[in-house]
Amino acid sequence: MFYSIRHVTRFQYSAPVSESVMEVRMRPRSELLQQCLKFALHVTPRARVQFYRDYLGNTVHYFDVPGQHNRLAVIAEAVVEVEAPRDIPEAVPMAAWDAIDAMSASGELYEFQTASYFAQPSAELRKLMKELRVDRRENPLTLLRGLTEKMHGAFEYAPQSTRVDSPIDEALVSRRGVCQDFSHIMIAMVRELGIPCRYVSGYLHARSEQESRAMTLATHSWVEAWIPGIGAQQQGLWVGFDPTSNCVCGDRHIRAAIGRDYADVPPTKGVFKGNATSELMVAVRVLPTDAPADDREELVLVPAGNSGSAPLADQHWEQMEQQQQQ
Repeated sequence: MFYSIRHVTRFQYSAPVSESVMEVRMRPRSELLQQCLKFALHVTPRARVQFYRDYLGNTVHYFDVPGQHNRLAVIAEAVVEVEAPRDIPEAVPMAAWDAIDAMSASGELYEFQTASYFAQPSAELRKLMKELRVDRRENPLTLLRGLTEKMHGAFEYAPQSTRVDSPIDEALVSRRGVCQDFSHIMIAMVRELGIPCRYVSGYLHARSEQESRAMTLATHSWVEAWIPGIGAQQQGLWVGFDPTSNCVCGDRHIRAAIGRDYADVPPTKGVFKGNATSELMVAVRVLPTDAPADDREELVLVPAGNSGSAPLADQHWEQMEQQQQQ
């Protein structure tokens, strides 16, 4: 499946600011079943954009706007080919737990098996695990398929119910949140069982409003767990699970970045110099390329707030994480 993506981010400042420095993680990854065929990043005011790849293979663009400005626009456009995962069975043998324990002992995927900034164990988390019967009584793949469905049923998708920096206990207590919350909660539970699990930020092509609870106005997130006993030579495979949409991830999920949790992969993150407040506006459009968008069509920019995309901003020369969540 081919998709065209247009991701517009605009910052409006209450007073002129200077020396905006920003990192952007919006370029879809190229690997295995997904290939980014075209990508362009446009910045206004004009800036020299450079990039590097981090240790997990994410492409990180960065730029500096040294002059005074009262607004900043970042527009990312991409064309991506995504294939559906093949040969994902319904279950794997119970012996897969032995392979998971061996992986844990080796330390090879240690960063995805231990607690991270947002995916922290807590009394509320363990209470939910007991309620949902999250334990090793089933094989790992069957367990994760079931947990995805249980998470979908146990939580209400509710924009503005949490903040971008909310700890998972807020969503655990209220049983309401957005996809960032659901991903962090599922990651924390899966890691408690010793299964390597990581956070994925990206985009989702929703065929209908009823088919997915994920909004199309912002980025999306889901989780990937390492499951032994499948893939090449049965050595193991990262399998995506989307608790927001209640599905195993397929060719409608477009991966932009992977990390331990959201703190590793915000779409935009930066600082500015100036005594000002900021307002973040975001819009995302994901369309199959056989139904391209009219280039004259203007995306509707939505105030970030807590509806799925939100900034953390200061009025002074301090770190400002322009973070987006769905």
